[in-house]
Amino acid sequence: MQYTESMETLNAQKEIAIRFAAREDVPFILQMIRELASYERALHEVKATHELLEYWLFDEVKAECLIASLDGVDHGIALFFTNFSTWEGIPGIFLEDLVVQEQARGCGLGLALLMELNRVALERGYTRLEWNCLDWNEPSLEFYKSLGAITRDEWLGHRLDRTAMEALAKSTTASIKLADTFSEQN
Repeated sequence: MQYTESMETLNAQKEIAIRFAAREDVPFILQMIRELASYERALHEVKATHELLEYWLFDEVKAECLIASLDGVDHGIALFFTNFSTWEGIPGIFLEDLVVQEQARGCGLGLALLMELNRVALERGYTRLEWNCLDWNEPSLEFYKSLGAITRDEWLGHRLDRTAMEALAKSTTASIKLADTFSEQN
């Protein structure tokens, strides 16, 4: 899908194009993930590799990615995956990362990515588009608010990292063994 927006700051027309990522975009996607992690002061936490992204995005297709370009040069991504609403009984989209390179911010790429992602969700019959934003990221929070996005303060996010998952698996296994032992004794 093509979007053309005027940029008042440059007083010129710039062509914005949004497309689905292809395998050859993996290096750019990884670069954008690293740029976001650096902005969020967490570059040291990035474990994604070219091979991992290629496998999960294109071999297993567990996530998808839109690429935004400005005058033919890639400057942004929207990496997302399908989630599911049990109450509505219908899938939705969870936007994992929306990243626009600093030199291209303010040109409409972020809005174009969200508009295209919204179009994809509606076309697929989905009923929601969700994402998270760090509480200190005021520019993004204001941008999302201007779109009509609702901040869900009553919901707190939770996560088990790999270490916690492994610990839980061990404790669950121990609990099952204990329950089996108890059953055998009675």
